[in-house]
Amino acid sequence: MFETICDLIPRDPDYPPRSRMLDILQRVLNGTLYDVLPHQFHEERGAGGEYIPLRNRRPSVRYALSRIVVEDSVALLFSEGHFPTIDSSDGTVRAVFADLVKECRLNQVMIEAAIRGSVGSAAILMKVLRGRLFFSALETTFLTPRWDPEAPDTLLAVTERYKVTGAQLAGEGYAIEDPALEYWFMRRWDREAETWYQPQPVGTATPPAIDPARSVRHALGFVPLVWVRNLPGPSATGDPNDGASSFRAAIETQIEIDYQLSQAGRGLKYSSDPTLLIKEPASTDGEIVKGAGNALVVSEKGDAKLLEIGGTASAAVLDYVRVLRELALESIHGNRASADRLTAAQSGRALELMNQGLIWLADMLRISYGEGALLALARMILQAAQRYRLIVQGEEIPRLDPAARITLAWPRWVPPTADDRMKDAQTLATLAAARQISQQTAIKSIAATYDIEDIPAELARIAADPSVQFPRNSG
Repeated sequence: MFETICDLIPRDPDYPPRSRMLDILQRVLNGTLYDVLPHQFHEERGAGGEYIPLRNRRPSVRYALSRIVVEDSVALLFSEGHFPTIDSSDGTVRAVFADLVKECRLNQVMIEAAIRGSVGSAAILMKVLRGRLFFSALETTFLTPRWDPEAPDTLLAVTERYKVTGAQLAGEGYAIEDPALEYWFMRRWDREAETWYQPQPVGTATPPAIDPARSVRHALGFVPLVWVRNLPGPSATGDPNDGASSFRAAIETQIEIDYQLSQAGRGLKYSSDPTLLIKEPASTDGEIVKGAGNALVVSEKGDAKLLEIGGTASAAVLDYVRVLRELALESIHGNRASADRLTAAQSGRALELMNQGLIWLADMLRISYGEGALLALARMILQAAQRYRLIVQGEEIPRLDPAARITLAWPRWVPPTADDRMKDAQTLATLAAARQISQQTAIKSIAATYDIEDIPAELARIAADPSVQFPRNSG
């Protein structure tokens, strides 16, 4: 059924197959895949009385399974309680990044990038405007990267090119001769500039001219854009610039669930308004319409029956849908935990085991969007600080070491319960008393739980508080 729907989506030969597949996956993620089907689900007959097949009808029930799994996994990745701390041995670097994450709302940017990138890839753009840093997540449907052959993980340029109507361009302030035509919009980022081009009518063979009014020279020495491949494995597009989609394996099953639930709803409606069949000489007064109020009248020895769908059929559909849901969630590592299995006494570790599939998915995404993208953004910021005077929280930041070592400190998957915190405290106290860990390491291990942002400052407060009894050891 998925391929049948895909065949109804118009193909544009001016775009590569990669763009088409990413567009289709975006439709699945955004819930607009069925928009190309011409009929509503309740439309059983066309204008001429012909039967409309199910494959041409939009389901009346839509279970956004793919979106749910993507948002659940991304919440485990970059939500407020799961966003990693950008750590460094350099105290100045660590303090600047702590303020920068809040000012730039970097967790929100990374959430958007991870959701957009679930189709296969995403891009994160960095801009420096009047000394302030800004980040935005971009879809890669119409982006084409060019990599350094001597450093395959380094971008040389990224080109954005797609079609737009003349009326849209005119609304953006472009001088368009014919708003009814389609135009190519194009811009390119490289190591020295962000270059915009004049819109060009589709079908024009001449190269586009540079738009000097909108082009900007940044002179950073690197492309201010991070390209993220979603997951390891074969991509749905077949392009090496994309990773595997987070939900591709569940699309067919999701479509089956939508149609089965729609059919079950249709059956329940019919059961609540059954057709009355009366065996009598047929009436010729007007057209017969299905429903108890408009009986189907037939001849041959009078009789009357109600034509309805039994409740066992609906129950069978729901059981089938439950099995389909389990299979779909298992195929893409979704959350299959049932609320019936939860009790108030569950520990954080028990909850992790119940959500192990989803945690595995988020753990793989940590590599792509955390160790890959977020650290790459942090290094870009260190390099940009050498070129521009950056302003964070309204103040110019001190000079940063471009070679400073930076790492990510990730919090626990599940917030610890009171019992978990008590056990952690006892374990840390025992290890510190035995001088097997330092005070700094002990506090660092619980910093995310107790919202400790500045570990050295916390150590100083502990040392200054005479009521705090903590083993004093080196570190």
